[in-house]
Amino acid sequence: MFRNQVSAAYQEIQDRICTGLVLADGKAQFEEELWQREGGGGGRTRIMQHGNVIEKGGVNFSAVHGQLPEAIKKAFKVESDEFFATGVSIVMHPENPFVPIIHMNIRYFEMDEHTRWFGGGIDLTPHYVIPTDARFFHYRLKETCDQSDAAFYPKFKALADDYFFIKHREETRGVGGIFYDRLKPENTGLDFDQLLAFSLAVGNTFLPVYTELIERNRDKAFTTQQKEWQYLRRSRYAEFNLVYDAGTKFGLETNGRIESILMSLPPTAKWHYNPQVNPNSEEEKTLSLLKKGIDWV
Repeated sequence: MFRNQVSAAYQEIQDRICTGLVLADGKAQFEEELWQREGGGGGRTRIMQHGNVIEKGGVNFSAVHGQLPEAIKKAFKVESDEFFATGVSIVMHPENPFVPIIHMNIRYFEMDEHTRWFGGGIDLTPHYVIPTDARFFHYRLKETCDQSDAAFYPKFKALADDYFFIKHREETRGVGGIFYDRLKPENTGLDFDQLLAFSLAVGNTFLPVYTELIERNRDKAFTTQQKEWQYLRRSRYAEFNLVYDAGTKFGLETNGRIESILMSLPPTAKWHYNPQVNPNSEEEKTLSLLKKGIDWV
């Protein structure tokens, strides 16, 4: 059964990423909690905290099924009640302000043979935008996309710029990445096996890319002021996830597990009143790069 194939492959990706992150951090271990959803299905929540590199991070797998709430049915424009959804969701909040926050999600949704699709994406949220890191990140994503379709990267990069945008701040959440939803044969020209291969390729891009960014930045010295800036940028991340993020809304409206849904929030964030940055500072340079449409490759 195709859904079982997808679910098993996603669990393998979760295992591989967790193993790699433990090695990269060198201190923290993942705590695993197995859970069951009242309406059907369950998942494996894995959280690491207080590491050498990762202050708090989660690598979560879920495979849930049951009846779709009316609000979600209307949003998806579907008639059927029964659904199945599986995916891996990752958020890493590092200790060092020069190591970026990273988020990844790969998912598969199914209602019947005619109503099913893949979605997901991966994006980077640096506290301080380092252009060489942003270019490396986007170059690797383009490589992954090009293996399936050369049209994917420019299309999904633009979608990420639009999606990861904090409207009330008029700034992007970070330097973007790729974002896609409802991929199916009708709109991609790829069959479901090929779409699964693309989804897994995105998942397998996470570990080598993020461990490289960790190694580049983990030992950089930082000041108290730079740590305060990190807390401020984390607050913007939290605002996006609580106000705009579709995955958060879906999880809450389908009676998902609250601890797993909100694992994306940072361990510490601060909201200062009307914060200002100094002219020509690294903070000002970062704000100048939180825009849509920057060509990183």
